[in-house]
Amino acid sequence: MTDYKNLKLIASSSPHIRSAVNTRSIMLDVIIALLPALAMSVWNFGNWNFRALTMTLVSVVSCVVWEWLYRKLLKKNQMIDDLSAVVTGMLLAFVCPVTVPYWYLILGAFASIVLVKQLYGGIGCNFLNPALAGRAILLASFAGAMTKWAAPDAAIPVVGSMTDVVTSATPLAIMKEGTAEAFANLTSAYSVGDMFLGRIGGSLGETCALALLLGGLYLLFKKVISWQIPVAYIATVAVLTLIAAPAGVSNVDYMLYNVFGGGLFLGAFFMATDYATSPVTKPGQLIFGIGCGLLTCFIRRFGSYPEGVCYSILIMNCTTWLLDKYIRPTIYGAPKKEKKEAAAK
Repeated sequence: MTDYKNLKLIASSSPHIRSAVNTRSIMLDVIIALLPALAMSVWNFGNWNFRALTMTLVSVVSCVVWEWLYRKLLKKNQMIDDLSAVVTGMLLAFVCPVTVPYWYLILGAFASIVLVKQLYGGIGCNFLNPALAGRAILLASFAGAMTKWAAPDAAIPVVGSMTDVVTSATPLAIMKEGTAEAFANLTSAYSVGDMFLGRIGGSLGETCALALLLGGLYLLFKKVISWQIPVAYIATVAVLTLIAAPAGVSNVDYMLYNVFGGGLFLGAFFMATDYATSPVTKPGQLIFGIGCGLLTCFIRRFGSYPEGVCYSILIMNCTTWLLDKYIRPTIYGAPKKEKKEAAAK
């Protein structure tokens, strides 16, 4: 039997549950999950042309330097070792065309890290996804360069002029015309397999749906993210595009091209699931994902811009506080009256 009289108990403050999971380990898993998409971008844009890799390195280094410099100037504890700035740098590069000048990424990194993240208190305090906000600022400032897409297997120099790079319209830009003839031209130029494997034009890290799916499944397996947001997001886009295809266009084909095209997989698995900018409850996450899907479809179909992932997630980021306020977890063991009163507060 236990000698309770001589048992020594150590009282300490919360938390009493310890875990090996921390910010650094979570960010490391996200980096690992992004590597397949990075490898495919290096391959797809020029058959092992290292422009894509160089852009990613420039973006990552810029994000880390801006975070270090900001916290150094304000005499705050350095937090670059948590790898969150590395993830932001990779995602920022992934949502930019492979032909943009390197200084765009440096400017975008400043916007992402300093304006969106650090000025609001650092990691966990920002209300917008830093990488997407940085991309939105770049798109508003340099619309021409940010909508110039290199053709698959185009010869893209690591440094130097981009004037000779062969460009092409993305599948979403072709579908934006909304006619059966345009969609027929799209299907003749790019098959569903091309869409799935990334042999299409687009931003650096969003073209290969297969690589992004593998990365997303890895994050789900490691329990870094939950299934509610990505499943609700992708399913909403799939259902809406299946039932709302333009006249004369195959519903199934239209759905597949919308799901595999653009940045849907990148946004669903890596952007919309950001801890700081998405709801904490499971029902809230489902609503958040459905909202992202609805806005993406509406922007793609009725907006002037062919892609809607970036702005749909940023808009839903602004509703996260509302979802967290009105969708709260049930208080275990409390009477129904007390539960309702707590939920109303």
